Amino acid sequence: MIAPQSQALDNGNGQRIASQWYQPPGALQGAVLIAPAMGVEQRFYAAFASWLAERGYLTVTFDYLGIGQSHAGPLRKLRVDVLDWARHDCSAVLAALGEAAGDKPLYWIGHSLGGQILPFVEGRARIQRAFSIASGSGYWRENAEQLRRRAWLLWYAIAPLLTPLFGYFPGRRLGMVGDLPRGVIEQWRRWCLHPQYALGDGDAMRRSFAAVDTPIVSLSFTDDEMMSQRNTESLLSFYRGAPTVNTRIDPQQVGAPRIGHFGFFRAQFADSLWTRYLLPELD
Repeated sequence: MIAPQSQALDNGNGQRIASQWYQPPGALQGAVLIAPAMGVEQRFYAAFASWLAERGYLTVTFDYLGIGQSHAGPLRKLRVDVLDWARHDCSAVLAALGEAAGDKPLYWIGHSLGGQILPFVEGRARIQRAFSIASGSGYWRENAEQLRRRAWLLWYAIAPLLTPLFGYFPGRRLGMVGDLPRGVIEQWRRWCLHPQYALGDGDAMRRSFAAVDTPIVSLSFTDDEMMSQRNTESLLSFYRGAPTVNTRIDPQQVGAPRIGHFGFFRAQFADSLWTRYLLPELD
């Protein structure tokens, strides 16, 4: 496994975010940015990032501001929302990676939330292809059945009650998502309660999604406990100007009992999912 190099990056908004750089041992084939899911720390993607680097791809992981190694100081004092993560954190990492990659192809791999925020990233036109992994619109009524009941409780009771009380969302102690800045959970809640998710914020959001023309490869899973097929299809429909490929995978197709919302990035799927479904699209 390749040991990463740590690098603190200025996000362009007066703050520092933590990133890990996985350098290929041989010739550079391209560069990959891994955009995390909501509340997921970059260390979760370490095995996947190392595997990509071993195959010639300079790969970078990072933590959104307020998450993991990018968390400094009381979370209740942090003023940031989901769009800030995209416009500042993601843009800063993409710019640094693009500079390091030179004229090599640049790829975006977004897990869940990471597949939703591409329209708001500065410099995204540089990306040759984007991958949306286990990503969907997030509208709660379209969530997978096993999540829907808990989602109702989260959005109508737990989040609106506890967030003002604590000054942030204390998800870690509840076993839900993780601790999130107030601006993040409030914006995300608003989106998840609207049938058109982020597009519910107005025409500017709609235009931002429609302006993306980067080819998008979506990989979703029939046993995803969060994102339903409808969630995935809804999100892809927002990207009206982008060529999209939607591949839905049943665990039985790869001889696994389960994949779920997080399984794709686990090392056990290196041969069955990473090599079979991802690598050909990079090569």
